[in-house]
Amino acid sequence: MADATAKPWLRSYAPGVPHELPPPDGSLWDLIRASVEQYPDRPALEFFGRVTTYAELGDQIERAAECLRRLGVEPGDPVAIVLPNCPQHIVAFYAVLRLGAIVVEHNPLYTPRELRHQFEDHGARVVIAWSNVVETIRAFPDDVRVQHVVSVDVTRAMPFPTRALLRLPIAKARESRAALTTRVRGAVPWREVVASDPVDAHLAAPGVDDVALIQYTSGTTGSPKGATLTHANLLANAAQARAWVPEIERGTSVVYAVLPMFHAYGLTLCLTFAMSMGARLVLFPKFDPDLVLKVARKRPPTFLPAVPPIYERLTRAAVERGVSLRGIRIAISGAMPLSAEVVEPWEAQTGGMLVEGYGLSECSPVLMANPVAPTRKAGTVGLPLPSTEVRVVDPDDPMRDVPYGERGELVVRGPQVFTGYWRKSDETDAVFVDDPHGGARWFRTGDIVTIDDDGFVTIVDRIKELIITGGFNVAPSEVEEALRHHPDIEDCAVVGLPDARSGEEVVAAVVLRAGATLDVESMRSLARERLTPYKVPKRVIAVDDLPRSLIGKVIRRQVRQRLLESEAVR
Repeated sequence: MADATAKPWLRSYAPGVPHELPPPDGSLWDLIRASVEQYPDRPALEFFGRVTTYAELGDQIERAAECLRRLGVEPGDPVAIVLPNCPQHIVAFYAVLRLGAIVVEHNPLYTPRELRHQFEDHGARVVIAWSNVVETIRAFPDDVRVQHVVSVDVTRAMPFPTRALLRLPIAKARESRAALTTRVRGAVPWREVVASDPVDAHLAAPGVDDVALIQYTSGTTGSPKGATLTHANLLANAAQARAWVPEIERGTSVVYAVLPMFHAYGLTLCLTFAMSMGARLVLFPKFDPDLVLKVARKRPPTFLPAVPPIYERLTRAAVERGVSLRGIRIAISGAMPLSAEVVEPWEAQTGGMLVEGYGLSECSPVLMANPVAPTRKAGTVGLPLPSTEVRVVDPDDPMRDVPYGERGELVVRGPQVFTGYWRKSDETDAVFVDDPHGGARWFRTGDIVTIDDDGFVTIVDRIKELIITGGFNVAPSEVEEALRHHPDIEDCAVVGLPDARSGEEVVAAVVLRAGATLDVESMRSLARERLTPYKVPKRVIAVDDLPRSLIGKVIRRQVRQRLLESEAVR
């Protein structure tokens, strides 16, 4: 039985949430097959109004699996998927897993150089790609081992009236179609894939400990690495999500996929969690407030995973267009801090709850979340999920725990924590630390946190983004929070730049509000009111925008690189 005195977060769980979950069994193929058998006639997917039932989805997966088998895909082979959110993405994902092969997810908007780096790393011979990026893949040099490319025309999953509109001789329609599809010669068209015979029903299913997914990290600490996640990891995280939101009903829920499913966050909460619930998954190729509200008029989501900028834009657009968001019962936010300025109007509009969570690609990705209950705590990322253990340790001596309430590095272990990086044993060993009592190893998150007496975790900063100036550590997020109080600053990012005397100097890149002018002294003066002198930016530089990941997180390493290359720092 779990010891609540050693794990204070257990006392803060919402009613009905278990402390522990049984170990996962089976595979992700068993997960989708169970929903197909239990909800055959219910909608599984909706895409621009076109509905695919669970029975139809199961049939398409079996047929796609057979086509991939004929292309030479065998158990353990990596198969690359380079697709936006679309029905073909879900079919491809589970078809690869049906064969016991390994899915490798890719961002279809990556540059050729970024894609090539990942392909060189994982070595997939078969690729299922959006038609717009097929030529990029086919142009890879010979040392990239791609043998077969399956081309997906996203528009073929749309209802006929929508496809017909894209063909109208109207500039906007032509632009929309050009953005969604490109004709490609020499590739296997997706329509042939799902026209294959179903795969042999007696084909052996993958094992629970087999690798299911290679999920590349965002690369915020250097070159992207492929986190290898097993069927057990992803099954466990889906089960943890189900346990955390017992209010979400099986077979009747509606989930909106506005997050990209090639990202770990969108993959788990849409591709695995939603499908395991027998939910109707409404797919959006990209986030468009008008398109989301158009669907919400008829069928609002029950559950909406997203990031703060999406909630903010959707709330504002709903008010402007007079669209009700009532019916959205639960929203889970991640990837960046969630402020009260976003939560309060959202909850006023929806009547539901918006809570913050936290995770990493290496952890499938969800590690913790605020309880969907009045006991949630704003400004924290919540509590460890069931069966998840956490400690706070000295970053310089990770075998030594620091007391709750003090800052330290978060280390974790649980059934959702990955097995290591693809073909990178040294990098894998570097992120794990032995247990001081001889138990299973702990994963080092690289995040500096505090844990309060109730078990709620607050992220303070990333270790590798700490600025060391004159021997003192400066947390960029702390300086950014102080600067955001200035009325002329719309957004900001703080980084360390080389300095001969102090090692690094604190530099702020700021995006000014419309009509404002840069007043460096005023901004530094405000920072001095809130920070000790060594944390106050030595320089404040105005920039037009800040580089962000696809889910909206500011990429500080790119901010730093831009500043180093700009005239302002020469």
